[in-house]
Amino acid sequence: MVKVKVGKKVPDFKAALTKGSEFVLSENLGKNIIVYFYPKDNTPGCTMESESFRDHFQSFRSNNAEIIGVSRDSVQSHEKFIQKYAFPFDLISDEDEKVCRLFDVIKEKNMYGKKYMGIERSTFIIDVSGILVHEWRKVKVKGHVEEVLITLEQM
Repeated sequence: MVKVKVGKKVPDFKAALTKGSEFVLSENLGKNIIVYFYPKDNTPGCTMESESFRDHFQSFRSNNAEIIGVSRDSVQSHEKFIQKYAFPFDLISDEDEKVCRLFDVIKEKNMYGKKYMGIERSTFIIDVSGILVHEWRKVKVKGHVEEVLITLEQM
């Protein structure tokens, strides 16, 4: 399976979005695309990260950027998450993990001694021509969105 690499064009992909629509990468070229992967809707770290993207939304927009969040939650879960926290951006429901696998964010995790496969919190910037220009893996939430915004402003 093909996986994304910094400096290379991201393969076109489609995925289910909130609001009953579909995200198609090739239809969004011409904008910088911030794709952030998070483990689960309505959990503390994921909510804090998504709220930070929400709070900086206009700054991202001012830099010709779209924000797309991705988790394995259902579209219905995402709809509730968006409504509860007033997120101004869409979320991809990746229940089949195709987008997660393309970006190689499914990793073995360990919680209370129990091992399982889950999403490693990660963020990617895809530029206006579809090239992956920056990635953050094993993201720590505090200060992360500001770092992404600074990187975007310097592009």
